[in-house]
Amino acid sequence: MARTVYVNGEYVPENEGKISIFDRGFLFADGVYEVTAVINGKLVDYDPHMERLERSLSELRMGWPCTKDELKAMHLEMMKRNALTEGIIYMQVTRGIADRQFNFPKDAKSTLIAFTQAMKLAENPNAVTGVKVISTPDIRWARRDIKTVMLLAPVLGKQAAYEQGANEAWMIEDGFVTEGTSSNAYIVKDGKVITRGLSNSILAGCTRRSLFRLAKEHGVVIEERSFTIDEAYDADEAFLTSASQFVMPIVEIDGHRIGGGQPGPVVRKLREMFLEEAGK
Repeated sequence: MARTVYVNGEYVPENEGKISIFDRGFLFADGVYEVTAVINGKLVDYDPHMERLERSLSELRMGWPCTKDELKAMHLEMMKRNALTEGIIYMQVTRGIADRQFNFPKDAKSTLIAFTQAMKLAENPNAVTGVKVISTPDIRWARRDIKTVMLLAPVLGKQAAYEQGANEAWMIEDGFVTEGTSSNAYIVKDGKVITRGLSNSILAGCTRRSLFRLAKEHGVVIEERSFTIDEAYDADEAFLTSASQFVMPIVEIDGHRIGGGQPGPVVRKLREMFLEEAGK
């Protein structure tokens, strides 16, 4: 059966979901997005995702496409119409439709679209084996803290990873790891989790935010600082976090085996903690 998608207030079959060729998201990547996971028919970290959406819209001087209550109702309705019990809901807001000009158009109405993807999140087989990562230069713009749809650099990095038999690429700037193409990056050394501090250089991940809270509650130490790719090669464990992968162990970086090539105890504990809360 065809999925039901959402386009500007209407729920339609996916083959009928269309937007204008003059939409600024299409012409300029002038838009933002969020991806919210669904586990056991419940939204995971929905409030943090909407808080980040609000910040992204504000940084780009874009208005809300609807009320916050309407946006929440749309997410719930999309789950219902697509019988989604496990997977993700992707939503995107653009500045809207206008003739092609670089300055902001006057009186343009925001475009809001959403769709679902069913997938295994809790029982992801990669969590058992761990995943491989490569490193790649970070060629993105300077405002990575805004979750924009301008993703060509991450697409190139992810494609390079796939072509080398890896799952993700960690981006390197001035010798230090910034983040993954679609995830936040972490290493573990002597039982301590190390990850880059928040700034304009990385996206403030919602899973990262929840992980920090859970780690504090369970006595897991997290140190926020930059680390080099060489430190990552020498780490006891490594992992990534994202809305669709939660806490995912990494067992190889640029051909260097991490933790003997097996997911380590700290990463396994963190994933179990996250899933336990998300499944409630």
